[in-house]
Amino acid sequence: MSRENVKAKVIMIQGTGSSVGKSVIVAALCRIFYQDGFRVAPFKAQNMALNSFIAKDGGEMGRAQVVQAEACGIEPTVDMNPILMKPTSDMGSQIIVQGKPVGNMQAQEYRNYKSKLISVVKDSFLKLAVNYEVIVIEGAGSPAEINLREDDIVNMRMAQIANCPVLLVGDIDKGGVFAWIVGTLELLTKEERERVKGIIINKFRGDKEILQPGLDYLEKKIKRPVLGVIPYFRDIRIEEEDSVNSEKNKYNAQPVQGRINIEVLYLPHISNFTDFDPLEREEGISLHYVKMGEKLGEPDLLIIPGSKNTLDDLYCLRKFGYQEEILDRTKKGTVIVGICGGYQMLGRELCDPEHTESSREKIEGLGLINGATTLKSKKITFQVKARLLPIPFFNIQDELSGYEIHTGETVLSGDEKPLFKITKRGFTQTDINDGAIGKGGMVWGTYIHGIFDNNSFRRAFIDFLRNKKGLRISSCIPQNRISYQEEKDREYDKLACLVRDNLDMDKIYHILGIEKR
Repeated sequence: MSRENVKAKVIMIQGTGSSVGKSVIVAALCRIFYQDGFRVAPFKAQNMALNSFIAKDGGEMGRAQVVQAEACGIEPTVDMNPILMKPTSDMGSQIIVQGKPVGNMQAQEYRNYKSKLISVVKDSFLKLAVNYEVIVIEGAGSPAEINLREDDIVNMRMAQIANCPVLLVGDIDKGGVFAWIVGTLELLTKEERERVKGIIINKFRGDKEILQPGLDYLEKKIKRPVLGVIPYFRDIRIEEEDSVNSEKNKYNAQPVQGRINIEVLYLPHISNFTDFDPLEREEGISLHYVKMGEKLGEPDLLIIPGSKNTLDDLYCLRKFGYQEEILDRTKKGTVIVGICGGYQMLGRELCDPEHTESSREKIEGLGLINGATTLKSKKITFQVKARLLPIPFFNIQDELSGYEIHTGETVLSGDEKPLFKITKRGFTQTDINDGAIGKGGMVWGTYIHGIFDNNSFRRAFIDFLRNKKGLRISSCIPQNRISYQEEKDREYDKLACLVRDNLDMDKIYHILGIEKR
């Protein structure tokens, strides 16, 4: 397959730095092109994130490209994110290529390995480009990192592979956006600068008339148009890529009367925190994250999330005294839930004999579930179907869906009961117990990510919490609520509307080289 076979028109979004809003802008453009009747797909050559997802074929990919695929109205595939780096330490990451882990590498080792990945990136891009009309590519960090230029496969090197124009996004909320844009362009080569066809100013708060003189000066200085100024928004809920938004991350939040108060431990290597977005969106829920070192409040529900380094994060919990606090909360009536790595922490013991995640070989667990976990080198990555096993607290018959991403196996002991029965892994019918529930329903855990995306399970569990707290159920959780996926679709439409109203889409279509439908 060659570049000559490509029919798709391609545009790339790069940024003046990390966290300037590239992922969200790509999602917005994907939705706009989708609304305008084009078959569109996202692409990001290399992503560094602990938030990941399992595609239908069992391949692992970054959630940012999943969000963008949803905005396109298509099924996510690993070709949309052929290289995923999942940090395991300050200097090392697990490297996932086209959905499959190839090993853990230190920074220099990966840098030497990157030259082998050019063909991988090209192959994945071309698979998409021959099947879609429009491809929206996302860069990473900044193209002006001159120390990384030689090994670049995600910014200007990718733009060269795709032979596409680039739009540069700057975050005005951070301050210094004009210098940031001018400086970025100055550090590019002449050929790279020629690819940049326009500028997008993101996260603007204030009066655009006051900003206009700065925009006029910028356009004269860089000889490129400012294609739009996107307002800072708080009322559109789009999944974060790899960190909890500081505005919603309310440390030390006080319990809210008449609500279910949920706290999530923000582990040093937290992964897949988007598991809890559906809970946060429910009426009558107050959810916040507890930073390491901060005191727990008096939550109705305490969640221990997934982790990319479970043993070290468990050690960290013990170091900061959370083990005693967690045990104390169970005595006070707090429900404790562990997801994936958090589920593993709930057991008696965690062993890593092959050093899959950590230099530690063994660590004592929280002891809230009668079971032990042994990590193994083989990674379990499947989309799954499951059903809730009979428990006395709530009962639902619906088939549930989610996905597994874990290394290791948890074996229950004594009379500890599993929580779910996995009936399908990938394309294979199964009969596998998952998770555990104990302490009279006060503690449970599961390996299934996305379990709260299931409307019936989420609302039944919230009903259980509300009933336990003595709150009325029907007043806060209407039974006719739309599904979580329908709600996400509404948010993508809201995002597209905002961006469309504030970008010159006619110019973007001209840059892209296609007629607007």
